[in-house]
Amino acid sequence: MNDLQPTKTAQTMPDAQTVLSVRHWDDRLFSFRVTRPASFRFRSGEFVMIGLPGENGRPILRAYSIASPFWDEELEFYSIKVPDGPLTSRLQKIEPGDQVIVKTKPTGTLVLDALLPGKRLWMLSTGTGVAPFASLMREPESYEKFDRVILTQTCRLNSELDYGADLARRLVEDPLVGEAAQEKFTRYATTTRETSDRMGRITDLIESGKLLEDLGVGDFGPEKDRVMICGSMGLNQDLKRILEARGFGEGANSRPGEYVVERAFVD
Repeated sequence: MNDLQPTKTAQTMPDAQTVLSVRHWDDRLFSFRVTRPASFRFRSGEFVMIGLPGENGRPILRAYSIASPFWDEELEFYSIKVPDGPLTSRLQKIEPGDQVIVKTKPTGTLVLDALLPGKRLWMLSTGTGVAPFASLMREPESYEKFDRVILTQTCRLNSELDYGADLARRLVEDPLVGEAAQEKFTRYATTTRETSDRMGRITDLIESGKLLEDLGVGDFGPEKDRVMICGSMGLNQDLKRILEARGFGEGANSRPGEYVVERAFVD
């Protein structure tokens, strides 16, 4: 385990932003907010490289989805804690006033521009894969383009769902999308290990039809539905198989489609 600690300092490192707040959701997950460079622009759903200086002076960087929408004056990130992780073993110890490296070259495929027009927007996530959707669920364009916006979040334990639950609670008070979200947004959360009101892997719930039944969706296909996926590599591949068997085509920034996949979060 790397014992180097982030430190408060008046000496600013390159690309540094100041930590404004940190919240630990349980012993595995935390979120934090940092200052936003005045000239920094991004699309809701994109990711950037963030990190801390390494022992040899070279920064340790990882891809993190931006969990705040494009209009937010601050940048929010959501992370897992990996005890021996080169970055997260230290990042989990940051406090307000510390500095974090934030590179300002956003990219990613979990953006609305990569999807064709449709009626329903599905955001399928596991674990910290909910981070880009935290941005997109507060994006006004999500509600302008779609009649219904559905977030699914699957985790092992109930406590791992708390970040998404908090986002959903605060969404109705959002100054830009609160009214539209009350009418169009739905959160569907499940656990796979600990007992909860809803249990099961999202792939099984899709294939069995239970997800659609629970949400009152009579039909699901490429004619009306658009899907964004952010989870483990195994989940991504399973969902790609399920969607393509139903006729969905994968989209990209240069060629919009019926679904898109992202892998830019720390596992």
